[in-house]
Amino acid sequence: MVHVLSSRTLLRPTDPERSRDFYQRQLGLAVYREFGTGPERGTVYFLGGGFLEVSGRSETPPSPAVRLWLQVADLAETHRELLERGVEIVRPPLKEPWGLVEMWIADPDGVPIVLVEVPADHPLRHRPGI
Repeated sequence: MVHVLSSRTLLRPTDPERSRDFYQRQLGLAVYREFGTGPERGTVYFLGGGFLEVSGRSETPPSPAVRLWLQVADLAETHRELLERGVEIVRPPLKEPWGLVEMWIADPDGVPIVLVEVPADHPLRHRPGI
């Protein structure tokens, strides 16, 4: 068994400064650490139980198979805050057939970001048999 101590998702944006502005100013993620210098320096953001690292540069956007799933406590409040910060909402909050409330946005390179609220009565909030 691999004993994982920490994890992070790595993104190589086409425009690192634009992506850092999005994740830090518009999305409001807190910085965990920064490293290197210049426009392609690395910035690591807190992402719940993991981290998101924006570093380096890519000539092409990430694969459409890459997506971020971020759980928030109050999606209505998150929706309001993101609108105030000028974030384009790809799809407003909607309760899905599986019971989660989801809203979709995208980062500057088009990486889909699903913001999710788990309602109080959803099975994800409860551990059967406990």
